[in-house]
Amino acid sequence: MNRNFLLLFLFGLNKRYRLVSLISNHSKLGGYVNLFKKNCTLVMCFFKTEGTRVKSLFHYLKTLLMSTKNEQRETYYESIIKQGYSRRDFIKFSTYMAAFMGLESSMVGQIAESLEKTPRIPIIWEHYQECTCCSESFIRSDHPIVADIILDRISLDYTQTLMAASGHQAEAAKKAIMDKYKGEYILCVEGSIPLGDDGNYCCIAGKSAKETFLEAAAGAKAIIAWGSCASNGCVQAAKPNPTGATPIHKIVKNKPIIKVPGCPPIGEVMAGVIMHVVAFDRLPELDRLGRPKAFYGKRVHDSCYRRPYYDAGLFAETFDDQNAKNGYCLYKVGCKGPMTYNSCGIIKWNDGVSYPIQSGHGCIGCSEENFWDNGPFYERTTQAPGFAIESNADTVGKVAAGVVVGGIALHAIGATISKRQELADNIKRGKTNEKNIDS
Repeated sequence: MNRNFLLLFLFGLNKRYRLVSLISNHSKLGGYVNLFKKNCTLVMCFFKTEGTRVKSLFHYLKTLLMSTKNEQRETYYESIIKQGYSRRDFIKFSTYMAAFMGLESSMVGQIAESLEKTPRIPIIWEHYQECTCCSESFIRSDHPIVADIILDRISLDYTQTLMAASGHQAEAAKKAIMDKYKGEYILCVEGSIPLGDDGNYCCIAGKSAKETFLEAAAGAKAIIAWGSCASNGCVQAAKPNPTGATPIHKIVKNKPIIKVPGCPPIGEVMAGVIMHVVAFDRLPELDRLGRPKAFYGKRVHDSCYRRPYYDAGLFAETFDDQNAKNGYCLYKVGCKGPMTYNSCGIIKWNDGVSYPIQSGHGCIGCSEENFWDNGPFYERTTQAPGFAIESNADTVGKVAAGVVVGGIALHAIGATISKRQELADNIKRGKTNEKNIDS
């Protein structure tokens, strides 16, 4: 049962009367505000409001007041030092990120200088139709500073999965960020957006995913589409796509968008994309699909340690045959590495320990569009893109077998010629020895 009552708040102020005036006129107060100045440092705020809204009002006001506590934002360097890291750790981190972004060593100084001078960029991280695997991958980045800076100093501005606040508190925090940093914050989106049934398949805080996305995108400096769900729809958009799952670039077209596909993408790739925007104040170089070239410029096939077996025509026919145990190419059991662009074989997961192919499972092409509808995962693709020798596995096998047979024949011919020459030399030496003995 709702009832009206007076609620007393006591806030410490220091030259914040503009803020107080703003609060007193805010439509969400749902009542009236009487402000009494005392010694220019304390203000007593009496709010008359409905009981069910008191808690949300308190957190909304607290968020606004705290947001003015320090108008001068910390730089990334200050954040790193505050976390207890040394200057040496900071330089190592700059070198680490430069390497992952595919930059030359000469760029390390520029990254370090930028992180020293650049105030942290607020980030709003939205979740829609997804399984949270992108966040799971991100928080397992193997460099500790990545976790401290990205999570503690960036992402926790607003992320439904990782932030401590929830409900009205979380939404109030997001609104405060969008209002204060309009045109400055980065919007990260994890998950596709359902358009079916007027968007009712995914609702947050009483609003559809589309509505919250458009609201957040309006003031964003740039948008990052995390994972295949946000980049191309992923499994939710697979036929028959009952929820009308839609990637974000088909909904907003007037903002710069970086696609970071994968199910999930690699944590270091995600960190590298953010740090590029931070360090250079611009988007990284993108390919024709909007993906960062530094991480999606090569096929998984090109960096695969099983590639020599492919070229030699040595394939596993089943997952439990001897060829599989020998580590031969997994193309015939469905590996999509020859047509998938990603850096899995270079960066890998879990501190560079492994990736799917190294663990014995073929690539499923998760960073490519419509990979769920591109055929069964465990059947080989009959045509692989690339130069002639990659036309298909059968041709590769036949060519390789022909080369091997031809090599054996040439070796046999060569060996015969060599033996005959050796025999002739031996006979000649024998005759010479006989003459020497007789003499």
